[in-house]
Amino acid sequence: MSELIHSIDTYDLLFIRTVISFLRDKEYRELLLTTSIILGFGTVVYHVLEGWSWIDSLYFSVITLTTIGYGDFSPKTPEGKLFTIFYIIIGLGIILSFLHTIYDHYSKIKSNGRKH
Repeated sequence: MSELIHSIDTYDLLFIRTVISFLRDKEYRELLLTTSIILGFGTVVYHVLEGWSWIDSLYFSVITLTTIGYGDFSPKTPEGKLFTIFYIIIGLGIILSFLHTIYDHYSKIKSNGRKH
């Protein structure tokens, strides 16, 4: 039990260190801002075009751009469908770049932590 608590504490500290170092780097902050803008834009458009709640619109934006696509939501209006086509083409690369950058950053911090 003590080992489990220690490994959870170590993971929590590593996660917190990763987030703090991520936010200190200008390049990462800009990528985070770009990702937030893309998700926010999609959320507003789906809210307006499809009449979905803000939460449902954000949820759909995230699951669409991360290619999860559970199928529980889909655009019903022609405008919503057309927007989704362009949203995926434009936003997918940005979201995947963001996720890849977070993974790389976390991996670097984790490997640096093992060296010390």
